[in-house]
Amino acid sequence: MTRLLPGIGLLISVLAIGGCATYHPLPLATQADLGDSITQVRHTVPAGAGRPGVSIDVSRALSIDQIGVLAMLNDPALRAERGQSELARAGVIQSALLPNPSVGLGYAALLGGPGTTDALSASLSQDIASLVTYHNRVASARAHAAQVNAQLLWQEWQVAQKARLLALDLYWGAQAITASQARLGELEQLGRRLRQAVDQGSLSLAALGPVQASLASQARSLQALHLTQMANWRALDALLGLRPTVRFDIARPHPPAVPADLDALAASVAQRRPDLIALRLGYRSADQDVRAAILGQFPAFVLGGSWNSDTSDVRSGGPTVTLDLPIFNRNQGQIAKASASRRVLHAQYQSRLDDTQASILALRARSQYLAARLGPARAAAAAAGAQAEAARGAYAQHNLDQRTLDDYERAALQQRLALFDLQRGLGEARIALTLELGLGLPPARIASLDSKR
Repeated sequence: MTRLLPGIGLLISVLAIGGCATYHPLPLATQADLGDSITQVRHTVPAGAGRPGVSIDVSRALSIDQIGVLAMLNDPALRAERGQSELARAGVIQSALLPNPSVGLGYAALLGGPGTTDALSASLSQDIASLVTYHNRVASARAHAAQVNAQLLWQEWQVAQKARLLALDLYWGAQAITASQARLGELEQLGRRLRQAVDQGSLSLAALGPVQASLASQARSLQALHLTQMANWRALDALLGLRPTVRFDIARPHPPAVPADLDALAASVAQRRPDLIALRLGYRSADQDVRAAILGQFPAFVLGGSWNSDTSDVRSGGPTVTLDLPIFNRNQGQIAKASASRRVLHAQYQSRLDDTQASILALRARSQYLAARLGPARAAAAAAGAQAEAARGAYAQHNLDQRTLDDYERAALQQRLALFDLQRGLGEARIALTLELGLGLPPARIASLDSKR
């Protein structure tokens, strides 16, 4: 037996070392990973369960939905989701592992006295109490991993939503800038003609003042539009992993129609919205934690066996049992903590569901209002444009003064800008409604796990 003890210890050490993980370095990047062109972004949606792979043609004008998908594929902030997913899966692995059995070996050399041999001891024990909560711990970890996956999908949807709204703002912002630049060009030409007339003495200086004021006001408005456009481009390029100076063509947006079965979709939104699904999975995980905490009242119980021989060569062996007495700690703290966490998630889910339903109703009302205003706004813009054209003809025939003409042209521009704002607002309301209903975006996560382009 004395010769076997070192061999047993060596065997245990070899087995333990053989199952250990090894270290691999993961150096940090030394420079930013930003693209110089829209053609450098990831533009292929990988195939998924029941979903074929799709490649987006980035060489053509992109729709706002395509831009949303590209943001899901390329947003640098979403690259961290790989670590979050792996962390959740690691939790499942950890929860499914049983505690290792404990082995005890002892050797005492005979140094003197009436004994005849060295003393030896060996024991083997296993924690049994952990088996009682095993099923609930694993179920809780699996529900948590699914919750993390649903939360990450909701993050992708949020990124896509932000990209779609930015693309919508950029398109209509470009239309507003084009119309404002045309108006500014007309005022500049008029200002030059009037200044020339003033210099020649055929026109008084008082006639130039209103035009100069209009010119300054229009220049300020155009500058504000340019600054807003630059900020929106910077935000969209950041979502796509591009340098802030990258520009690409955005196709004319077409707001999605309000679903005919909106009430039915609103009633079943909890089955589609990733954030609501994540809260339900979180509640399921918390419920399993409560069950595990209640079962954790079972006292610590270790079952094993031992073998001993003393210095007089008397050998003995038998089972061993270690049992805690649940006098002071009956797992009350863990039960209270798990129960409170479950109540919090219960309230959060109800609050989110109520807020979702309220948002759907509000967005439907907003969409209906803006859609009803769109026809009159188009008619008003067309009428104002026709009046401005007629005023220009009258002015050319010297039947209208310059200030009146300026009023007509300014009114026509304001009506066009109001129409652009109305179309943008309708698009924002419809896009937000589809997101609240859990529609219009991929039902499975598509963000690439690879940080390379």
